This record gives sequence, C-alpha cells and structure tokens, in this order.
Amino acid sequence: METANNLLEVRSLKKYFPIKKGVFSRTVGYVKAVDGVDITIREGETMGLVGESGCGKSTTGRTILRLIEPTDGEVIFKGKNVFKLNKHQMRHLRREMQIIFQDPYASLNPRMTVGDIIGEPLEIHRLAFGKKREERVLELLEVVGLRPQHIRRYPHEFSGGQRQRIGIARALAVNPKLIICDEPVSALDVSIQAQVINLMEELQEQFGLTYLFIAHDLSVVKHISDRVAVMYLGKVVELADKKELYDSPQHPYTQALLSAIPIPDPELKREKILLKGDVPSPINPPRGCRFHTRCRECKDICREEVPEFKDIGNGHYVACHMR
Repeated sequence: METANNLLEVRSLKKYFPIKKGVFSRTVGYVKAVDGVDITIREGETMGLVGESGCGKSTTGRTILRLIEPTDGEVIFKGKNVFKLNKHQMRHLRREMQIIFQDPYASLNPRMTVGDIIGEPLEIHRLAFGKKREERVLELLEVVGLRPQHIRRYPHEFSGGQRQRIGIARALAVNPKLIICDEPVSALDVSIQAQVINLMEELQEQFGLTYLFIAHDLSVVKHISDRVAVMYLGKVVELADKKELYDSPQHPYTQALLSAIPIPDPELKREKILLKGDVPSPINPPRGCRFHTRCRECKDICREEVPEFKDIGNGHYVACHMR
C-alpha cells in the first residue's frame, strides 16, 4: 500500500476505551472502537471512509490528529510519527493537519464572533495579528462564499450551511495540507450538502488540499472520493479505487451497503442484501472475521481465523477468506 507520494500512513491503529465499574473504578473491559486500522492517503487525493454508525470512523479521524490519544499503532505524516511528537512539535504540526467537525451548531463557540472564530488559529500559531489578522479573515470569508459584513456576527445568526462554511474557513486559516472531514454534510439539507461538497472540491483544487472524508452516505462519498475504505466494527474490511469499489465490491459487507443505495431509475432492479442480526458489541467482538455473524457466505474458517487484509489486484484490498 506504500507509494512515494503518501502524505499520511496509518499503521495498525488501535483505540480502546476502558470500561470502569465499582467504587474504586476498576477497569473491567474495553470498548475496542478502533482495532488495527491500516490506510494510506496520497498527497492531493480524497480518501473516503464509510461504514455504519458506531463502526469507529470518527474515532479513527480524531485519533489520527491526536485529539484522542491512541492505544497502539503509528500515524506517519510527512515522514514523522505523530504519536512520538512532544507538545511543542504537535503544536507546530497542527498547522498542517486540521478537522471539519460534523455538527456546525456545536463546533462553533456561540460567544465568539465569526471574526474571532476564524482569527483565533491565526493568533494561536502566531501567523497574523491586528489589521493583518482581519484582512486574512475577510479573505477566508470570501473564499468560502460568505460576505465581509458577516465578520461581526455570531454563529446563531447563520443557517446550518453557512455555519459549516465558517468551520471550513477556520480549518483553512492556517494553510493545512491535510483536512479530516468528519461527516461535514450529514447535518445539512440535501441541496445545501451539494453546495458544501462543491465548495470543498473547489478549495481542494485551489489550495492543493488532501482530505480524509468520513461519512455514512455512500452517494456523497462516491461523488467526492478518489479511493474508498469501508469500516466494520473497528476494522477496515475493503479499500479500493472509487470506481472499482462501486462497480465490483468484493467484501460481503460492502456488497450489502451498496445494495441499499436507492436507484433513481424505477425500471432498474437490484437485489437488496438484508443483513441478519445486529452489529456485535465492540466490547466483545466475534472471533475470526468480525462480520461472520451476519455474513451469508460464512464458512468454518471465518469463525476461527482473522482474514488477511490483502491486495487482490489493482490496489484493491479486501479482508475476506472467500476472496
């Protein structure tokens, strides 16, 4: 999976959250939210990360940025292991790695004006103060399609789509190389989703950005991504070029997800794969392949051995004993 132009390499990433009980708060188990994720992101591309709610997508994104400290694994950004950097080095690195949060209502401080929200990173990283700071904020507002007079307003005076544009401007303020987009359009109306997605594509071309685009809407991911990784219960089960994945999904879980996408033509028919049972608990995931409890192709080996995440050709990776 490694090439010379990889900007980010995630190796065996794990994040376990302890479960504590009793008067003495003893650890009695762990929620294995992320359990051995391996992905690489090339410079200038958009990597889509999809899966059901609770599969570990957002935790993966936040752990990559060290907003959550990892349990194990490595994240290599531009040749540096992010998890081995001290506070001073991390502060410098954060200029190059930013995040757009899912909820544009909760991610903006209601007590700060738009000018202060976008300008705060500029002061924290000592990039601009005073008049230069205001000029940079006005420039960023224009870039994301907002007006100069918006600089004095507060978040509650904006619609959801406008708030997400403010969040995008804040992420752009420090000229990052990588932006992790944590379901940035899931809280927006469909028409507004299209506007924000188009804006993000324009910004990527204009500033040479690299995206990790986390979402559960497969049609949105298909539109914006170059490659797509599919997560299930803390692990990546399939990764391929967008066209390859949507035209020829190999993992039974990916096939089930894609079969649920509505087809706009009523004349076309497609088999819908209904998954049996519920998603197992990440506290006690199944032995072997984690998907075997819901898989219609399950064999004895699936219940006993963890499948290797292997390349089956053309950079198409899949973790399945049947492939």
